[in-house]
Amino acid sequence: MDNDKDSPLLADTQLLSRVLITVVEQQTSEPVKQTINKLLNGEDPQQTIQAILPTLNHQQRKNLIRACGLFAQVFNIAEDMHHERRRLAHEQDESASKSSFAHVIDELKAQGIDSDELQAQLDDTFISAVLTAHPTEVQRQTILSLRRQIRALLEQYHTAIGYQRHRIEQQLEATLLSQWQTNETRHFKITVKDEIDNGIAYFDLSFFEALPSLYRKLDYQLKERFPDTDMPNLLNIGGWIGGDRDGNPFVSADTLRYAFKRQAATVFYFYRDQLGKLYQELPLSIRHVKVSDAVLALSEQSKEDNISREEEPYRRAIGFISSRLVATSHTFDLCYGCRFGLSEPYADCDEFLDDLYVVYQSLVDNGSELLANERLTDIIRAVEVFGFYLMPLDLRQFSGIHAETVHDLFKHADLEDYLSLSESARQRVLLRELATARPLYNPYITYEPQTQRELEIFQAAADIKNRFGDKAITQSIISNAEQVSDLLALALLLKESGLLLVKDGVPVSRINIVPLFETIEALQNSTRIMSELLDKPWYKSVLASRDNLQEIMLGYSDSNKDGGYVTSQWSLYQAEIQLVEMAEKYGIQLRLFHGRGGSVGRGGGPSFEAILAQPEGSVDGQIRITEQGEVITAKYADAGNAERNLETLIAATLKASLLPSHSESPDSDLMNQLSHEAFNCYRALITQPYFIDYFLQTSLVKEIASLNIGSRPASRKSLARIQDLRAIPWVFSWMQNRLMLPAWYGFGTAVEKLIADNPENLAKLQHNAQHSAFMQAMLSNMAQVMAKTDIEIAQAYVELANDATEANAIFALITAEYHRSLKALLTLTNKETLLDDNRTLARSLALRLPYLNALNWLQVALLKQLREATADEASTNERSTTETTNETTSDNETSYTATLNLVHLTINGIAQGLRNTG
Repeated sequence: MDNDKDSPLLADTQLLSRVLITVVEQQTSEPVKQTINKLLNGEDPQQTIQAILPTLNHQQRKNLIRACGLFAQVFNIAEDMHHERRRLAHEQDESASKSSFAHVIDELKAQGIDSDELQAQLDDTFISAVLTAHPTEVQRQTILSLRRQIRALLEQYHTAIGYQRHRIEQQLEATLLSQWQTNETRHFKITVKDEIDNGIAYFDLSFFEALPSLYRKLDYQLKERFPDTDMPNLLNIGGWIGGDRDGNPFVSADTLRYAFKRQAATVFYFYRDQLGKLYQELPLSIRHVKVSDAVLALSEQSKEDNISREEEPYRRAIGFISSRLVATSHTFDLCYGCRFGLSEPYADCDEFLDDLYVVYQSLVDNGSELLANERLTDIIRAVEVFGFYLMPLDLRQFSGIHAETVHDLFKHADLEDYLSLSESARQRVLLRELATARPLYNPYITYEPQTQRELEIFQAAADIKNRFGDKAITQSIISNAEQVSDLLALALLLKESGLLLVKDGVPVSRINIVPLFETIEALQNSTRIMSELLDKPWYKSVLASRDNLQEIMLGYSDSNKDGGYVTSQWSLYQAEIQLVEMAEKYGIQLRLFHGRGGSVGRGGGPSFEAILAQPEGSVDGQIRITEQGEVITAKYADAGNAERNLETLIAATLKASLLPSHSESPDSDLMNQLSHEAFNCYRALITQPYFIDYFLQTSLVKEIASLNIGSRPASRKSLARIQDLRAIPWVFSWMQNRLMLPAWYGFGTAVEKLIADNPENLAKLQHNAQHSAFMQAMLSNMAQVMAKTDIEIAQAYVELANDATEANAIFALITAEYHRSLKALLTLTNKETLLDDNRTLARSLALRLPYLNALNWLQVALLKQLREATADEASTNERSTTETTNETTSDNETSYTATLNLVHLTINGIAQGLRNTG
């Protein structure tokens, strides 16, 4: 914090600390105050917590946890504001930031890219940030709203003087007091509808403002450098929430319909509000301006009879457009009113746009172009991006569920026993059914409940496309795709629902069939599977109906859980290269959908570097990326931050598509060896007989599974098998106990083995680390995670295991591998310590480590109590079955529940302290 550039951050953290200490002192007892002051003064968190904890009662422990968590939260706010300040400072020179659009456009110009080539690439570019409901965001929307209030007050504080500053400090204190007295964790299980509402909230928070503003800026910067170009609608916000039913039994046709009704309600309200403001801004009198005949025609249809509007045709035209828009909203069962009455609804979004363009063109043609290019331009851009559906939703389901649904349809149609068929036989019978327009489904037959649910989802999707527009749903994703039949089975279900039609023997699909390859084996087989599929004339016809575009989703999370970080990253990289070659061979366009999480172990890390680290030719203007959990809040909770993060996606995609890579391709032979050794090391650990017990006992996976942060269960079947466990709780658990194992385990052994086999490999590895963007991104992300790892804290969790000997043996393996990996990382990057080149993260950790570490020591102690309470409860329940009395265990249950709630608070606080946890 000794850098002049950081002085505003230091001032903010001092202000927030001072105000928060005031609240803590008012709301807690003396022991809690003393403990917080010791942490503030730099005393050792472990000794401080271990000394004080036995003396605290339940409420004091709760207060101490909440205080530590609040310090992490307010420092997050201060840091985010500081990042925004630094960004704005960079933007004073538009091209200063290498990840800015302006910088990339300047690079294109310097490389001799002309306007025609650039426009062609822009027109063929499609970028989508896809919001998912994957649960790693532990914060309630109520808490997030209070944090936004704190940020707004901080921004005002910097320009305030005298009494104004005093008043803002009072408001800060009041807001922090409000947060202190508000539940941070949910006492209820979140539902799919809650997740839908939470996802939609980001449009009012940022996207409605950020996207039009971003497009306006990019269009200006583009035309400055390439005057003959235009910025097309190449970016959208997509979603899974309400359509992703993989492992979530609570997603149904009803939730899909609810999602689109809520989305429509949000976007129609926004349009109505914007048109109301536009109405106020265009009081142009016909006495002073000319107006096109088309605007006069709209004006004449207005039902507004106020005499003061007789000479204001633009206002009357906008009033008429508003009346049609609100009437349209009523066709979606929304109950918005309109001061201008109701007129004929719009048949579709294009009709709405046509009327807006009529007003726009009249303003431009008659001397009012400046007015046309203000709010009206932003409204038009918003309508082009959001339509009547706000954001397109993907459908997603596990391949096994698709297969079981097909099996049930075959069974009731007296066809083959589908699940017992070989892969080749499955393909044969599926292609047979797909070749005919005859449906299998019979509405008069009672199918299995799961079959009925699946078909109802697809039928609802067809209805939604008809009502909201064809782009409302364009993707259906197959999780765990491993065979050609997995794609054909989905195709059959689409045909049964009217989403895939057979016209004159030729298939025409209304939706993209998207395989998700997510295990190491599936990634290695992905090219073979897709090539076999593309060799089938029937599927080539399907692709022809989708503009010869094949989207393929790549799973970062499960491939990491399956094979470790190094093998996952390398398998993904190789799969991309092979899929690009396959696409060229078959003459199709490839779009890769990257299923990245927030943590490094799930593909997280800076988006700009990640896109540029992709193999050459794998982006080509087409990319989709998932945004999950707390990362959504971090990137998109306010308009400025959202605009910057979305600009980064566009800049990186354009650069990766048009500019030659200055990065060397990684050494394939070397990486194959590294991956092989890392995989063997990682698999040797997780296949240890005692390993799953070790993980369940020394991690918080069970406690995380009981958190009310998502509607989806933590596993498909049970927590007792790693392959059934969701990748999110797997990574989240390793984050909480400060091992972060999925992001580095196996790397050190692999490097050591390669160098031992051939000492020349060290120079080769160092060369790759310096010159390969792929290797640089992998090592940089690994360094960020290892900087947050704390072996001393992690060792304390080992004491939670039932079998100390077995647990210590496994932890010894982990510790040794950590030190090997740390040494290998520093050696390959030629650095003395972690984060030598990442001052931002180093500064961040320095700020929050005292509270973060304190929370971990509190968590360990509470987990010991919790596990003891669980054992006592089991013993009590066992005794109660043999006793004749009707005694209850309510006191014990109360103790257990109270302790579990405290553990949940520590999970929340540690997640805030680490950031990017899932």
